[in-house]
Amino acid sequence: MNPPLQAVVGYLLLLGLAWTVSSRRSDIPWRTVVAGIALQWLLALLIFRLPGVREIFAACNDALLAIAVATREGTKLVFGFLGGASLPYAENAPGASFVLAFQALPVVLVMSALSALLYHWRVLPLLVQGFSLLLERTLGVGGAVGMSTAANVFVGMIEAPLLIRPYLASVDRGEMFVILTGGMAGVAGTVMALYASILGPVVPDALAHILAASFLSAPAAIVFAVVMEPPTGPPTGRHLDLPRTDSSSMEAVTRGTGEGVTLLINIVAMLIVLVALVSLANQALGSLPNVDGAALSLQRLLGWLMAPVAWMAGVPWDECAVAGALLGTKTVLNELLAYLDMAQLPAAALAPRSRIIMTYALCGFANLGSLGILLGGMCAIAPQRRAELVELGPLTLISGTLATLSCGSVVATLL
Repeated sequence: MNPPLQAVVGYLLLLGLAWTVSSRRSDIPWRTVVAGIALQWLLALLIFRLPGVREIFAACNDALLAIAVATREGTKLVFGFLGGASLPYAENAPGASFVLAFQALPVVLVMSALSALLYHWRVLPLLVQGFSLLLERTLGVGGAVGMSTAANVFVGMIEAPLLIRPYLASVDRGEMFVILTGGMAGVAGTVMALYASILGPVVPDALAHILAASFLSAPAAIVFAVVMEPPTGPPTGRHLDLPRTDSSSMEAVTRGTGEGVTLLINIVAMLIVLVALVSLANQALGSLPNVDGAALSLQRLLGWLMAPVAWMAGVPWDECAVAGALLGTKTVLNELLAYLDMAQLPAAALAPRSRIIMTYALCGFANLGSLGILLGGMCAIAPQRRAELVELGPLTLISGTLATLSCGSVVATLL
């Protein structure tokens, strides 16, 4: 089978997997699915065939990363080199000095304050209504879902829902699943440059590919989410009114910051617990007899399971064991470690084309650690939906992974 045909067949198989686990196959909004797939392929064609588009992506990313840069100034002052200030020692590996709790997670505080301020200024309600009008006529989703999904192109899985916080109590189950999947299928702008620095030596134009993957994942998240958990009722966002909750801008900033602190604590706690549980599972598996000279682990088991889906993403079968192991590492731990592993692979392990495909297939937060962040953060943002969030959360590992794999399939047809 020639590579482009393999990628097309792989995409259809990924869609079939989502259909297989769908909660209500008869209610799938096929108009949204077809329009989302068309948008995903159109974006890929523009990115890979239209000169200058990647440079435009880079310029947009620079503007949006201003929030991360501003946050870093605060973490430098409070946490010193742990927060991103100059190191008092030499860094022995790219990314070794990155401390999640002190450098990435504090962005939640700034985004929470900014969200409250923009709500008070009536900017975000207008944007939600605008997104709703556009997306209701194209993909058939509401402005609340569209706003959060679009924001996930550059910000994290918790920062994006903060933009539509007042709507989270009223979105239906299917729309909530789209919002959750959007977070798991994308990555935050705060870590894009880090990923690019790691992949730069083995993937040409790594930052452009990561930016492109972030854009492609937005319609992909909608497609696979609505197939697995079809929305019910009218789209949320266009006809909702947002009441004022603060009397001044300073009150909005103060309230938003306080809420961000609670959110940050929940995220840190859930992240620690879930990663610890994964470690316990690996210790238990390690007590079993070795297989092929190495101890069993969740990563290895998932790697074997994921070799077929690596093929669906467009990777040649003789390289799928290696690609599946990378997907297993990404799912059990995170995409950062998967990218580090890919950068350290021997040149013969993956062809240049496969490395580009895997850059897209790995570019998402769908892993067990991020599930902890997602549940901890979203339960703090929307406590009235806690039971539903806990039920839907684990399913986002599937929907988010399928979405990023589909990005690999789309790109594979153009390489």
